[in-house]
Amino acid sequence: MPKGITTFNNFTNKITNPFWRFIFMITKLPAAFFSGVRFVSVNENDCIISIKHTWFTKNPFKSIYFACLAMAAEMSTGLLAMGHTFQLSSPVGMLVSEVRANFIKKATGKITFVSNDGERIKAAVKNANTNGVTTFVETNSIGTNQEGIIVAHFIITWAFKSRKNSI
Repeated sequence: MPKGITTFNNFTNKITNPFWRFIFMITKLPAAFFSGVRFVSVNENDCIISIKHTWFTKNPFKSIYFACLAMAAEMSTGLLAMGHTFQLSSPVGMLVSEVRANFIKKATGKITFVSNDGERIKAAVKNANTNGVTTFVETNSIGTNQEGIIVAHFIITWAFKSRKNSI
């Protein structure tokens, strides 16, 4: 790999390409795709995902259904996790082990979820890969409406496990 190029850069190049992003979403996350969960940006530390209140995402209370919010929140942390496990010489598996959520305000309009836990995820992946132990990390995803008001806070716990000694 050329100097200065990281596996996260390779992941970013792939996920920011509209064609490959479409293929990924439609084949790996079709529920998120059809619910309107959309990629905004990602780098090694931060990921931003959005979702809009539409006919498809609505609930009887005239706001976004909690499961749709959960998909967007999970994706904001999951893309960071995928980026830090992408093309590692020793593969690391990842899995959501727990999800907690606080719904603070009715989610209407466009909701943007931001996770800034890239460094914590990177450290957990490194620990799992180096020590061969399952490593858990709690990640945060904060959802805000168009006025910048927090509508939801998700805490998603990821488990990382080295696959180099797996059968």
